Amino acid sequence: MIDKLEMFIALARARHFGRAAEACGVSQPSLSAAIRQLEEQLGVQLVFRGARYQGLTPEGQRVLERAQGIVAEVRALRDEMRSAKKGLAGKLRIGVIPTALPMVAQLTGPLIRRHPAVSVTVLSRTSAEILSGIEGLELDAGITYLDNEPLGRVSSLPLYTEFYRLICAPESPMADRTQVRWADLAGLPLCLLTGDMQNRRIVDQHLAEAGVRTVPGIESNSTIALMAHVASGPWVSILPRALADLFAQSGAVRAVPIVEPEAGHLVGVIAARRDPPTPLIEALIEAARRMAEGQVQ
Repeated sequence: MIDKLEMFIALARARHFGRAAEACGVSQPSLSAAIRQLEEQLGVQLVFRGARYQGLTPEGQRVLERAQGIVAEVRALRDEMRSAKKGLAGKLRIGVIPTALPMVAQLTGPLIRRHPAVSVTVLSRTSAEILSGIEGLELDAGITYLDNEPLGRVSSLPLYTEFYRLICAPESPMADRTQVRWADLAGLPLCLLTGDMQNRRIVDQHLAEAGVRTVPGIESNSTIALMAHVASGPWVSILPRALADLFAQSGAVRAVPIVEPEAGHLVGVIAARRDPPTPLIEALIEAARRMAEGQVQ
């Protein structure tokens, strides 16, 4: 039944029989048959059907919640038994907010050096996508903000505090400033991350508190696109310190600290709340503790 539950979870996630079958590595008829068999075993209809997938029935929604818990426990048990027999091994899927990507190697590098049989997939995701990915078993863990918006049913461990920088071209009037205030950003030609990014919501909040109306001329979900605009014209952007310093190393842009206030927001590792954690998550948490202890704010 576990295989059928995993296929059902994949269908609920993909909302399409063909894509769910592809994700599970089976044919579409095989997946459809597995879902029907699961319905027969449970004695309820799980999926509204027509010419295509039309969503889960109310019973399907309840089964989905239980199925996610059951599959998570079975996967955890498999990991534990495999680790007991062969040592720590397996794959970790970590969703990372884009602004934390420059820091992620400080976590994953030591983790893999300590456990060579572990492999890691790092996926750029919004904070909302990370939470839904962990809940839907697409992700094993995430790196996201801990203190700005509700996290729900996850465990968390702080890694570092994020501070902010104004990014501008070397010829910008702001380039020679040692620092700027949030209020100084009024009227500047802004290019910012899109509104689905929590970093953008944080930036909007601090600008509003300083009395600055946010009207970006350019928006993108790619920090590379933002930097291309900053380097090629009059645009300025606002990014976390680690990301800003990474781009500023090339000399193509300048990174100026933003103060009054020097706003800080906590970034950390999150994972599904489970006691005890799986061996892989336990190893990730230990690596996170080591990274946090080595951070100088």
